[in-house]
Amino acid sequence: MQFVVIARDGTDAEAPQRRLKAREAHLANVGRLKEPEKMLMGGAMLDDKGTMIGSVMMFDFPDRARLEAWLKNDPYSIGGVWQSLEIKSFRVAVKS
Repeated sequence: MQFVVIARDGTDAEAPQRRLKAREAHLANVGRLKEPEKMLMGGAMLDDKGTMIGSVMMFDFPDRARLEAWLKNDPYSIGGVWQSLEIKSFRVAVKS
């Protein structure tokens, strides 16, 4: 199943520093995903000043429960970077 995830960072003054501190571990965690769990696309959401304020990701996981478990154990969740997660079922229709 495919999913789109919108993860919003905290809005407190320390939020950008939490993200930077956990970023390397987060990227390594994404790199460890293996079939049948994979990230189709991901990146940082930016505000008007170019500051990272969250993440948008598309995944292909066998089911939502496994995706939620992975998200819960990601360094951005553990480190308090992501303050809210929105998960929606998704189907890729067009690829470039």
